[in-house]
Amino acid sequence: MDRLLELTCRAEQSHFWFRGFRRFVRPILDEAARSTRDGARLLDCGCGTGANLALLGDFGDAYGFDVTWQGLRLAHSLGRRRVARASIAAIPFPSAHFHIATSFDVFQCLPDAVEHDALREMRRVLEPGGHLVMTVAALEILRGSHAALSQEVRRYSKPRLRELLEEAGFRIERLTFANTSLLPIMLPLRLLQRWSSNGAPSPGELEITVPARPINAVLSGLLALESAAVRHVDMPFGSSLLCHARRTD
Repeated sequence: MDRLLELTCRAEQSHFWFRGFRRFVRPILDEAARSTRDGARLLDCGCGTGANLALLGDFGDAYGFDVTWQGLRLAHSLGRRRVARASIAAIPFPSAHFHIATSFDVFQCLPDAVEHDALREMRRVLEPGGHLVMTVAALEILRGSHAALSQEVRRYSKPRLRELLEEAGFRIERLTFANTSLLPIMLPLRLLQRWSSNGAPSPGELEITVPARPINAVLSGLLALESAAVRHVDMPFGSSLLCHARRTD
């Protein structure tokens, strides 16, 4: 995980995947923030290097926490101070304090015993009617060598994520696949990784490395087009699930 955080820190500003991710979540964050009466308070649960606090900060006062010392060290080295070390299963903030809670590609790495506790804790720190914005890895067939690097435990289906959130006390506002445009590249690559490794994938550092500039530009453009479409229609499949839910009472 420490190695993944180091690679992420190098890539998250310019890598096509991270650019696309920010384009997917920004409209949802904007909609959620506009529904708050006062300035929004946002909490990024499992913030890694803290890079997403810059994005969340466009919508209000943003805070984050992560369980890894490496993530916090990288965050502090880049001047990101509103971060704490904590487990998502025991969030060190008061109940009903935040308007928006986020979790970006964290849940697929959580042990089974922590998964439900994490959602209950996120619901607890949200005000009644508060917003949850999250992304998770989707489609089990896409498990590849990157899973070893990120310590991936599972990949989600839409019914599985919907059931999990509703059991935890959330109402789904939007649930769609994302990164659909990358599937023609990802699917054969991941299948090849699994076949060549005989079921024991090696760390997939190549996938988190910024590709050559022309390739990065083309893939960034594809995700920009897709993110524009996702504002209006749900995608039928993709490598990620993007969810907007609200706390119910």
